[in-house]
This record gives sequence, structure tokens and C-alpha cells, in this order.
Amino acid sequence: MDQDILPSEIKNWIAGRECSAKSGALFDKFNPANGRLIRRIARSWAVDVQQAVESAKQAQPPWAETAPVQRGLILLQIVRRMQDLQTEIARVVALETGKSHKDALGETAGAIQCGLFFAGEGQRLYGRTTTSGTPDRLAMTVRQPIGIAGLITAANTPIANVAWKAFPALICGNAAVLKAAEDTPATAWLFGKIAHEAGLPHGVLNIIHGYGEEAGEPLVAHPDVGVISFTGSTDVGKIIQRIAGQRFARLSLELGGKNPFVVCDDADPDSAAKWAILSAFSNAGQRCAAGSRIIIFDSIYERFRDLLVERTRNLKVGPTDDDDFGPVINEGQLQNMLAAVQQARLAGAVILTGGHRLSDAGHEGGFYMAPTLMEGIDPLADMSRRELFGPVAALYRVSGFEEALRLANDSPYGLTACIHTRNVHRALRFCEKVQAGVAVVNAGTYGSEPHMPFGGRKDSGNGTREPGTEALNIYSELKDIYLKFDRRQV
Repeated sequence: MDQDILPSEIKNWIAGRECSAKSGALFDKFNPANGRLIRRIARSWAVDVQQAVESAKQAQPPWAETAPVQRGLILLQIVRRMQDLQTEIARVVALETGKSHKDALGETAGAIQCGLFFAGEGQRLYGRTTTSGTPDRLAMTVRQPIGIAGLITAANTPIANVAWKAFPALICGNAAVLKAAEDTPATAWLFGKIAHEAGLPHGVLNIIHGYGEEAGEPLVAHPDVGVISFTGSTDVGKIIQRIAGQRFARLSLELGGKNPFVVCDDADPDSAAKWAILSAFSNAGQRCAAGSRIIIFDSIYERFRDLLVERTRNLKVGPTDDDDFGPVINEGQLQNMLAAVQQARLAGAVILTGGHRLSDAGHEGGFYMAPTLMEGIDPLADMSRRELFGPVAALYRVSGFEEALRLANDSPYGLTACIHTRNVHRALRFCEKVQAGVAVVNAGTYGSEPHMPFGGRKDSGNGTREPGTEALNIYSELKDIYLKFDRRQV
């Protein structure tokens, strides 16, 4: 059975050892696909965070003294171990998220690619040399670690999210304390086990479990944690920014999205429909990059709407490889989106398909939301401006390109955006003017690659980018070095 991969209790990793929470408290983790208990998890508090930070504090100086190339080789051993255990990692991801094994396997492959990229950065932690305005002086910059990195991950793509943060933090010479998403603790636990088996020095990576207020907030507030990286909701990101800002900690926030997917009158309808469905519903819509606002030119609106509705109704929802997507991560998430759909309906929105919980044979006990399309929603309504993080999308009718661009930008978020058109001039204009960190032509609103920077503007983040080489700017300090020489001594 999948659960045989896991210990009877999921504990913290501190100083290379598995540790229960000091209080002995536990919380329950349920399988989203059937509502059954998977494991009980260590419920950490500030005292556990303090222990993890002390461990990182002891381990960080010798890790920083390790040559970056050697650090990269150690990370490469983690990557190789992940490759050997790719199937097992995917089984745990599928168990915790309810997604299919096929999708979990693809996610694990992406995490491995990310690790491989950052292992190689040990050979490329570039500074720069440049000219000086003063005679007989050389000017250069070098990268140095910050110290301790506090990493807080989301549950939607758990192994990928851990890799996106842990690998760049470690290659830069930091020690890390990872507060795992409470909905996917076993995935983080398994990553910690793999890292230690691969030879990562004890204390360089510490992993704690628990709730945000009890474990995450003490990590953010800890004076010895020099950089905080958080992926999650905008509301929580604002809280983290306030706490971290009081002590001038470096901060990277990758937050929510309400991403526009524009379909022009010259779009290939089959391709646009395929990508609209994938953008809105893949991973049960649990992507910050999900295309939840589908903006359609008036001249093709009815025809394209009907095509989307037909294809949405044909989607299969469940945890197997034959299904298109699985459940949402927990009961509370499901209830929030059901309430939002009901509120929109009472305000005049039309539910084209879906809008309800699936509880028939094959879905009993699980947290399944029927794929939902709606229309007739005011662009200023709550449904149009709040991220639901589930398989719910709204359709909007526009007269043409300029109105589509205005509507795309009329959002508190600015993460990703997509346009489908055969007109290269229109596509380039959209990419230039859309207010988003990522712009895509004729594909989906998601799909960031490990070597590329990902992040957004407005309520989608604070302007930082992870992963890619840009992540190195988050996890390292730049130091200017000036070398003065005396030519008379030559």
C-alpha cells in the first residue's frame, strides 16, 4: 500500500534527526481523494522552531565554508537519490494531494529538473568585475550566503515547491528551516529523508510541521532568520510582510493570481479550448497560475462558450491516471469555493456547468468539486477579483482587443496571462502591455520552467522571482570588493 512508504508518525527533521514536537501534540492529515486518515503529524510551536533555528545556526558556518562546487555535488547526490526514488516520491505526492500518480510523477520530474539546475549553479555563482573610477584599483562583486533561510511552502505541487526553495537556498551556502505545508507534510518529510541519506550535513536542512500561526509565524519573526521565502495566499503574504518588515528581513513572496486567458476572434478554437480547459482545471484549479478569467471576443463568444461547456462536461474527476484532475486539498477549501459560487449565483451569475460537490459513487468522502464554468459576472464582483484556488472559471464577453487588454489588467493580481491569436502583432502588443510577470501566446497560463524566473506584480507578489538564476539574488548577499594596488611596487 502507498502508506507503507511512510512512518507511523510524521516527525520534524532537526539536526539530522527525526523529532516529535516538544509538546507531543499531533494533527491529522486526511487523503483528499477519500477523506481517510493518512497519518498523524508533529504539531510544532515556537519552541520547535527555536530548536530548528539553533540547529541551522550551528550547521551554517561550515556549510558556507564548503566550496560552492562541492555544495553543488552534494545537491547532485540528492537529485540522483530523487531520481532513484521518483516513483516512491510520486506515490506520496499522490496520496497527500489526491492527484493521479501520472500527474504526481510529472511534478516529481519537474522537482528533479529544478534540483539539477541549481546543483550546477555551484559552478556559476557569478559575481562581476568592472572598471573603477580610481586609478590603480580593481572593482568586483562576490556572492555570500545570508545565513539562515526560512522557507514556507504551499501544498498544491508539494515536491516541486520544496525543490524551488530548498535547492537555491542551499547552493548559496545558507542553512534552511522549512515549514512544510500542513496539507502535504509527508512529501516534505520524505525530501528531508532523501537529503540526509544523500549526505547533506546534519542541520543544514531542518523541516518542521505545523500550522501557520503556531509554527510559521515564529519562523518569520525569528531574529536569526535572515531571509523568508513564502508561497501561498495574498492574505497570508501580507501578514508575513508586516512581521518580517519589522526586522528588515529579506523577503520573497510568490502569492495568488486571477489570471486572464484571452481568446481572440482569429484564435484556433480547438487549441484555445484545450488550453483554456487545462489552464482552468488541471491540478483541480489549484495553481496560482490558473486561468480563471476566460475573456472571449464577442463575435465568437457563443460558439466558443458552447465548446468549452461541452468539453468541461466531458472531464473525468478522480484520483486515477484515467481522470483529468482530482480533489481539492481539504474540506475547508471545498466549502469556501462552494460558498463563493453560491454567492455569485445569488448576485445574478449563470452557472453553465458544475457548481456543486461530487459525492456520487467513486467520489464518496473525497473533496471533489465539479469543474465549474460561469458567465454573467460583473468584472468588479468578488468572484472576478478573488482567487478561489479550485476548478472554477468565469467567462467574460468583450468587443475586441483593447477591451480584452483592459479587462485583463483590471485585477488586483498580476501573475500570469495568456492570449490566443494568429496575429503576431496583436500577440506582441499583449505581451508588452499586459500587467503580469508571465505572458504566454497560444498555450496555457501556467508552465514555468526551472531555469526561468517566475513571479508577479501587484497582489501576486513583492517583485522577487524564483526559481531561475534570479533566485540567487534572494538567497545571497552581494559584496563589493575594491583592490588598490601601488604600481610603484611592481
